[in-house]
Amino acid sequence: MERMKGYYSKIEEAIKAELNRYKESNFYGSLRYALEGGKRIRPIILLLSAESIGKSDTNALPVAVAIELLHTESIIHDDILDNEILRRNRPAFHIRYGLGASLLTADFVFGIILDIASRYEDKKIAKELSSVALRMCEGEFGELKIDPKIYQLSWDEYLKLISQKTASLFEISAKIGGMVGGGNEDEIEALSNYGHLLGTAYQIQDDIQDWGKEDKVANALKIEQNDKLSYLRKMSERYAMEAKQRLKSLKDTNAKRHLIDLADFMISRRF
Repeated sequence: MERMKGYYSKIEEAIKAELNRYKESNFYGSLRYALEGGKRIRPIILLLSAESIGKSDTNALPVAVAIELLHTESIIHDDILDNEILRRNRPAFHIRYGLGASLLTADFVFGIILDIASRYEDKKIAKELSSVALRMCEGEFGELKIDPKIYQLSWDEYLKLISQKTASLFEISAKIGGMVGGGNEDEIEALSNYGHLLGTAYQIQDDIQDWGKEDKVANALKIEQNDKLSYLRKMSERYAMEAKQRLKSLKDTNAKRHLIDLADFMISRRF
């Protein structure tokens, strides 16, 4: 990930500039807290996807910030629903600010996302952001109904859940990157497929790391294998490999190579 530092810095500066629009807002302090410490993987995917088509990231940065804001808003809600105490080695947002302020901040964040989307002439950007927000909510609601004590998820049910809740945002990040980068239909589809497969590998790897902990999705997963963790690792590697295969049709660029490296990183990371 060392080679991604330049992209990370660009995103950090863009996030700072966006938040500075709301310096006089009651939400400014809580917004900064919510956005501190993230890995910025999704907006990095968006910037790399745009660059892989051959365009600069000037037009991509605002919507990359919107993607990170959507991820942040989902974390606030997710931690409330899961009764999480810590996030990124510090108090979860609702522990720090309380339930009421958390819900209002998440709403405010969504308002910022809408504002960013309105700055683009291409209204498909807003449509894609809306679509992924709906899919993520469907996934979160599906997880809400899971009780490992009385119900076990089949592999297909598990894949559907992570497709909605996690892989969808990776997919849209890559897809919108292709769109703002000026990609043609085939290029955008290739990036979209890459993002979805990468997000699937990412979430499986997350569940491997949460194995044995109080994670109801991991605990509810029913796998007809003697060594479940080995099976999950194999599937994570398979999805990462398939993600890389989807990029074959794109021209060879540094950005494309970074996207390939990112797929390798997803299955080797320890966080």
